[in-house]
Amino acid sequence: MFSGIVEEAATVAAVERDRGNIHLTLHCSFADELDIDQSVSHNGVCLTVVKKTAETYTVTAVRETLERSNLGLLKAGDRVNLERSMLMNGRLDGHIVQGHVDRTAVCTDVSEADGSWYYAFACAVDPDMAQQGYMTVEKGSVCVNGVSLTVCRSRKDSFEVAIIPYTHNHTNFGQIEKGTVVNLEFDIIGKYISKLMTFKDAGIQ
Repeated sequence: MFSGIVEEAATVAAVERDRGNIHLTLHCSFADELDIDQSVSHNGVCLTVVKKTAETYTVTAVRETLERSNLGLLKAGDRVNLERSMLMNGRLDGHIVQGHVDRTAVCTDVSEADGSWYYAFACAVDPDMAQQGYMTVEKGSVCVNGVSLTVCRSRKDSFEVAIIPYTHNHTNFGQIEKGTVVNLEFDIIGKYISKLMTFKDAGIQ
C-alpha cells in the first residue's frame, strides 16, 4: 500500500529483457536500505526487489504489468518515481494507492501558470471500465506515475492536474511533455462505490 508521495526520482541503470519480462536495475539513494522481497512503487507500479547492491537494486516486470503501464518504454538514463510502502503509524499525506496501475494515458498539453504547471492527459473511453470506477471526477484523487494528485477539468476522456514547483522538480513530471505516456491508477474508493452501485442496479443485496 502506498500514499502517492514520491520519495525520489531515481535513474534507470539497466534494462534487461527476458522473454516476456523485463528486469529493471535502478540507482537510488536508499538502495542499501532495501530488503529482498520488499515492495517499491515505480511510476505507480508495485514491484518486488529481487536483487540489490549498495547503490542499485533490481525488480522484474511481467507481461501483464508491461501491457498496462509505461515500464516497457523505459531505457537507461530515464527517471522513475519511487515510493516505498507506507508505514501504518504515520499520516496519510496523499491518498490510498495500491500500486496496481489501471492503464496508461498520453500527455496532450503542458502549460506554465505563473510558477505552477497544468498537465492535460487523455485516454480512450471504455464504458464498461468507467462503470466500474475507472474514471476521474472533479476534485477527486488520481495517481499519475505514482504521484497522488487532485483532478481538475475532468472530462469523459481527459483530465488535468496542477503541479506545484516541488513536485515538478522532485519527480519525473519535469520530463513529461506532449506525447509522453504515463501510468494511471484511479481511486480505489471510487471503484468500490461503483461496484456496489452495479450490484444495487442488478438487484443484488
